[in-house]
Amino acid sequence: MTDTVPSDDQRNEHRDIRTAMAQERMAAVGIDEASIETLVRTFYGKIMKDEVLGPIFGRAITDWEPHLRKMMDFWSSIALLTQRYDGRPMPVHISLGLEPKHFERWLGLFRETAHELFPPEGANFLIGKAENIARSFQMGIQFFTVPKKG
Repeated sequence: MTDTVPSDDQRNEHRDIRTAMAQERMAAVGIDEASIETLVRTFYGKIMKDEVLGPIFGRAITDWEPHLRKMMDFWSSIALLTQRYDGRPMPVHISLGLEPKHFERWLGLFRETAHELFPPEGANFLIGKAENIARSFQMGIQFFTVPKKG
């Protein structure tokens, strides 16, 4: 048996097949590009109006449309494996001064929105991803902001 390195064409073909399979699975549970746009616009509409999160995000985001487009790319990359999102969100979120209560509020609004817009299997998939993201951000923020001992 010989070890061969796949060519760029083979890697691209594999990526395309994997993306198509993911999109087919997601469509079966109600997740596609249109529903992701609805999710992002509905969810962030709630964030903008929220008495706790609205002011925090409002200080950081002066033009919401580019942010919403970026979040559509982000969720498309997460759910549909489109690889459209290319960003580094951690530094921005570190500067916001977020605490665990903010993440819980964010997750509460996300869960509410996902359940409103998707069948249970699709909502649960997206909520699971959001919970992982929130956990990761909280760990990252703590790592970069808690003073080190020693």
